[in-house]
Amino acid sequence: MKKNAKLTLLGHIEQIVELSLNSGLKDDFFEKAKPHLNHVKRVLHLNDIQVVFLSHFMDKSDNSSILISAIAECIKCRTLKLIQYMDDIDVLEKRRLIRCSRSDNQHSYRVPREVVEALRKNENYQPVKRTTISIEELFDELEKLFNENEENELTYSALKDEIEGLLTDNPHLEFSKAIEKYAPHNDNKMLLLFFCHLFVENKDDNIVFRDFNELFGSKSTFRWIKSSLSDKSNELFRLGLIENNITDGFEDRESFKLTDKAKNELLGELNMIEKRAKSKKDLILCTSLTDKKMFYNESEHIQIEQLTSLLKEEHFKSIKNRLTDKGMRTGFACLFHGAPGTGKTETVYQIARETGRDIMLVDISQTKSMWFGESEKKIKEIFDSYKSCVKEAKIAPILLFNEADAVINKRQEIGHSSIDKTENAIQNIILQEMENLDGIMVATTNLTQNLDKAFERRFLYKIEFKKPGPDAKKSIWQSIIPALSEQEAKELASRYDFSGGQIENIARKCTVDSIISGQEPTLETLIFHCQNEMLTKNSRPIGFNR
Repeated sequence: MKKNAKLTLLGHIEQIVELSLNSGLKDDFFEKAKPHLNHVKRVLHLNDIQVVFLSHFMDKSDNSSILISAIAECIKCRTLKLIQYMDDIDVLEKRRLIRCSRSDNQHSYRVPREVVEALRKNENYQPVKRTTISIEELFDELEKLFNENEENELTYSALKDEIEGLLTDNPHLEFSKAIEKYAPHNDNKMLLLFFCHLFVENKDDNIVFRDFNELFGSKSTFRWIKSSLSDKSNELFRLGLIENNITDGFEDRESFKLTDKAKNELLGELNMIEKRAKSKKDLILCTSLTDKKMFYNESEHIQIEQLTSLLKEEHFKSIKNRLTDKGMRTGFACLFHGAPGTGKTETVYQIARETGRDIMLVDISQTKSMWFGESEKKIKEIFDSYKSCVKEAKIAPILLFNEADAVINKRQEIGHSSIDKTENAIQNIILQEMENLDGIMVATTNLTQNLDKAFERRFLYKIEFKKPGPDAKKSIWQSIIPALSEQEAKELASRYDFSGGQIENIARKCTVDSIISGQEPTLETLIFHCQNEMLTKNSRPIGFNR
């Protein structure tokens, strides 16, 4: 037993093959092979006969066309004896441990590479459960399944089960919902899915009978489908999902395509693929951001430093893993709020630059559509596009809702106008997306007194940007206008309650003056612009200690 304990999974499988050679699968074989059979059974959750067959399939795994008669020859028994165990072989196929290629004359088998790799690592092979996948990934899976069916490696019955499981496991996709909504007759459902597959993969708008005459499990099913398509009695016509092609001005009764309705309602998500590709071009790349020295009050400085450190990829990955282990949400939603010109947006840019993250900037005005229902679609597209970017990027970008007051304010009471209902629908979508966020979202706002409580709870980090204090203002003045003396900068900081944005406005005006006059601006010019920057004028003369 000690010797057996040292064997790998493949080692036990090899011993089973050795002991079964010429055994005729008699009782004494099962007795001798018991320790090895028990080990493999325990790991793979199979019975004795299933383990024996899998062992022989593995022994011939370099052959893509293994016959039952070849295994019978090794064991030295009649093929008929092994055919009695076909139910056990079917279990191996259903578990995806082997693939069966079926022809009119014979069945042959092969062991998929991923199964060999799993057993080589002493692991039980489990097919990857494709959940929460994108629409593109779903159609990749459909292509694999239809190809396996075309190559006779997947029966029609198994194909239906696999596809049904794929749709059931991904109820978040609009495609899954639309298929469920129409839910035509089972065979029509498969035909519709096949039409969608051909259109997505090949842009095929000319589908003829020979394209799917091998799809169904029986000739009678195909004949029924063909007849119902020929006389247009098929349910897919009634539902407005397929139509005949037009050839030379006449309806072609043997050529079909998806209707515009089907493409819009079933494949509408795929329009987002193009929009996502466009959105990637519209990303603000971190490498394009200019380094800008920022000045904050002490409390803001501490919080921003902490957030920047957290968002550095080496820390961010570790934190996400820890949160996942604890069963907590891994998305980071941040709210930057405060008066205009206090550096909220620029802070996002500088954090992105320092952490190597691109920015997906949301234009709030573009989410507001005059057409009822369109705004909700736009918001959903934004988040779908962001998810796609997160999946494809090495480092997750930042989703920036700049000046987000319009979409995170208090929701309207039920019973108001259709506009209010649309506003609420938009906010409900954003709230749900924030709940499922897998990435980084930052919203900036000038107003928080009207912030909906539901949004407030979902922002993990909330940083208030106050107008800079005297020290910060002095540093800003000197940074933007280096010609100022220490005393002048200090005096300006104490006399004027300006934000960083206002100070930058004044500096820009001074620069324009110098370009026009050809001279450096004087202190009097600077004071003049300061006075004009204030909406409420101070009538008291402003003096400076020279």
